[in-house]
Amino acid sequence: MRSAARHIVRELGFMQKGLAGTELSPSAVHTIIEVGYGTVKNASDLGAHLHLEKSSVSRLVQKLQNNGLIEADTDPSDKRSRILTLTQEGKNLLREVESFGRRQLQSALDVLSSNEVAQIETGLVLFAKSLGGAVSAAPNVELHEGYRSGVIASVAHLHATFYSQHYGFGAVFERKIATEMSEFMGRINNSVNTTFSAYEGEELLGSVSLDGEDLGDGVSHLRWFIVSPKAQGMGIGNVLLSKATEFVDKQGFDRTRLWTFKGLDAARHLYEKHRFALAHQTPGKQWGTEVTEQEFVRRQSA
Repeated sequence: MRSAARHIVRELGFMQKGLAGTELSPSAVHTIIEVGYGTVKNASDLGAHLHLEKSSVSRLVQKLQNNGLIEADTDPSDKRSRILTLTQEGKNLLREVESFGRRQLQSALDVLSSNEVAQIETGLVLFAKSLGGAVSAAPNVELHEGYRSGVIASVAHLHATFYSQHYGFGAVFERKIATEMSEFMGRINNSVNTTFSAYEGEELLGSVSLDGEDLGDGVSHLRWFIVSPKAQGMGIGNVLLSKATEFVDKQGFDRTRLWTFKGLDAARHLYEKHRFALAHQTPGKQWGTEVTEQEFVRRQSA
């Protein structure tokens, strides 16, 4: 295991001057990612997350500020703390880092079977958690079906925040999510409609909905699938889609359709894992920003 870990470190470029195609150190690249994902709020959070001393974090933050990649503004609720956010240049860099990482990973996984990829995913998640002592102290995640107070606002917030930071979506997208989900929740008591949501306490970690009415008889519409950045790697997305596909199969739908856009590779991997196949793609602006829109279809198994 140690030999394999050293090999992975070398192949991913941690021994080189820059990481992920940048001129930045590994700690700087990780800072851009964690600040961009919203998993850390301030320098104190960053130090704890990256296991760095306070003085190292201060130098790191100052250098990234000087490079125009992050901003550090006083926290209104705590004048001693500074909230870290990415500048537009920082957001652009995050997209480049993400694209680099996806290409690097995809080139390795392309030679493997879907079963081998699933084994790697499961093993790495468990290994990462065990290194941090998180296996025995895993979050108390509760899965809830149906409407729950605040779910519309929480799902809209997760979508708006993530897609604004990473893809530049704005008010049109956020309004569309909130409006359409509000309408759907007015029909949630119909047996062909449901929502599955994962919570840690009162915090929403992920959600997915199945609309059995808006696309006609025999067709279910998978909608508003989202996993919080802080919950990525916990397997929540896989659990939610497992619940979703189990629901549509029990309801006897002939097909399940979903719409997304090109570039969401992690989500696409999960869709294909649950037997969704790309049916159609074309440029479009239904979410307010032009992207290559994709339709995926899952057919009821024989």
